[in-house]
Amino acid sequence: MAALAPPVAALRLAVRRALTGLPGDGPVLVACSGGADSLALAAATAFVAPRLGRRAGLVTVDHALQAGSDRRAADVAAWAAAVGFAPAEAVRVEVAGRPGGPEAAARAARYEALTEAARRHGASALLTGHTRDDQAETVLLALARGAGPRGLAGMPPERDLAGVPLLRPLLGVGREETRKACAALGLSPWADPHNTDPSYARARVRADVLPALVRALGAGVLENLARTARLVAADTAALDELAAAALAAGGVRAAGGGLAVAALAGLAPAIRTRVLHAWARELGAPPAALSHRHVAALDALVTGWRGQGPAYLPGGIRVARHAGRLTAAD
Repeated sequence: MAALAPPVAALRLAVRRALTGLPGDGPVLVACSGGADSLALAAATAFVAPRLGRRAGLVTVDHALQAGSDRRAADVAAWAAAVGFAPAEAVRVEVAGRPGGPEAAARAARYEALTEAARRHGASALLTGHTRDDQAETVLLALARGAGPRGLAGMPPERDLAGVPLLRPLLGVGREETRKACAALGLSPWADPHNTDPSYARARVRADVLPALVRALGAGVLENLARTARLVAADTAALDELAAAALAAGGVRAAGGGLAVAALAGLAPAIRTRVLHAWARELGAPPAALSHRHVAALDALVTGWRGQGPAYLPGGIRVARHAGRLTAAD
């Protein structure tokens, strides 16, 4: 018997760790574009899930942005059905007309489709093929954009996606390993031209920035960036817990409604800004639109008060300071 190729073994182990102990008896759904990362993830899941008593399904999304995308999606779904995925389906989405740039619009459409499919099939989890290289790219992009700790924390290995558990089993696996796994299994990945399109910032980081860092600092820089994300994520989670406790405490919530300025001023800046961020979401500010500058404007009402007018939040919300309180203004 031929020895199992190490990259194949590494991917199967990563998927086994992600699925072991997963609650619920619904299928796990793999989001598969047909690229090397998601195809290798799908192959590993097809092997591991049944051995854990799990059903496995696969969904591929056709963004209809390229000629032949419908055929590509149909081919991925047909392969999935042939290797035992059930369901194995292709879903077409409409990207045009959505807010944001083309990359953000496509991502939003894709995740809406994946979430709907997961709910429709009663999935216990949705799996995506993000790798350690994707995590390193995310950290570099966050640094370049001046993101705070939440951005530098990168992609979490698991999170809630509109009520559906989203798992990223391959965050500890390199992109090169997924390519080698596909080669060892005789799979032919699809090369998405968007991944090499220099009009996209992530594509430029992938093609130019990361290779330059590896040449200058060695291959370990990828793992170091991914480890930075894990460390920052742990610190961010701890600070978020402290902020939640502060917001729940009686002193921060003002008796007449809103937040008490004196209590806010006594908090450490890292806690206070998180309290203000959470409170803004309570008021109805859309999380995706709530940015650092909005929270900074709220913080200025506490720490830089000069009698200025209200701070404006996404969703048409105004927050003003009056009589020692921050309140949503009418």
